[in-house]
Amino acid sequence: MYLKNVHLASIWCHVVREIVRTVHLVNEYFLGIAMKRILLFLGTNLAIVLVLSVTMRLLGVEPYLNANGLNLGSLLIFAAVMGFGGSFISLAISKWSVKKSMGVQVIETPSNSTEFWLVETIRKYATEAGIEMPEVGIYQAPEVNAFATGMSKNSSLIAVSTGLLQQMSRAEVEAVLGHEVAHAANGDMVTLALIQGVVNTFVMFLSRVIGHLVDKVVFKTERGHGPAFFITMIIAELVLGILASIIVMWFSRQREFRADRGGARLAGRQNMIAALQRLNALHPQPLPDRMAAFGIAGGGGSGFKRLLMTHPPLEERIAALKASQER
Repeated sequence: MYLKNVHLASIWCHVVREIVRTVHLVNEYFLGIAMKRILLFLGTNLAIVLVLSVTMRLLGVEPYLNANGLNLGSLLIFAAVMGFGGSFISLAISKWSVKKSMGVQVIETPSNSTEFWLVETIRKYATEAGIEMPEVGIYQAPEVNAFATGMSKNSSLIAVSTGLLQQMSRAEVEAVLGHEVAHAANGDMVTLALIQGVVNTFVMFLSRVIGHLVDKVVFKTERGHGPAFFITMIIAELVLGILASIIVMWFSRQREFRADRGGARLAGRQNMIAALQRLNALHPQPLPDRMAAFGIAGGGGSGFKRLLMTHPPLEERIAALKASQER
């Protein structure tokens, strides 16, 4: 049985790799930059959900819940495995997937003065922040942006776009690098993965409880679950998923203010303010969904859209830094 399970796990790991690789190849040949990022994000998450769903079915957890009513303890364990599993698998493969999807070239040995300066600046900031040296990379893109990712603060990747290097001064780039090192040092990647795991768990748990109650109380289904359970569960997942996203995005925006303060400590407050002002003038494009929370800039928005923003408006971030300077 053990060998069978190991073999099964190996097969499904191969399935994940093949799905992501296929999506990446389709992206390369047929799609533009924006669609590439969206499709790779959806493909990666689809692969993760597929593997987890099949695994739980093979273990007999989901059929057991459906056949024997609703055991809240078992349901909570099921929801936690699915909720945290997807979140942490996505985090675990974040460096690998972003290198593939965005073509990040990791600087192993600097080949010119710009690469040497990038590596040494990040090395200096990492030492000051008390973390191990991150991997440093550059990716080809005209938009001005940078991001940090990785499984932990001591195993991170910081990458910058060629557009950022071309359109910002060295002092401004150093401030952006300080911001990204602060993300890594603050453990923002793991923190948001934990938060995402918690809200995923409760979305799955509550949607199934709501579906069960509607099916049994309103539609009076006596044996197993009827269509009302599945329809209600899907609707509840959509509604609760939106509410969960609002919670996660709120935490993401708060961590941007903290990373700005960290960047100001490492690179100088005036340089951090100047970098944000420059970004505001350049109107940077947001990163793919999976990376958006850890970039230097995100898209703007108002009304309900504002609740789903990964980043606060640049004007608010600049004002917050100026206000902290005056205190």
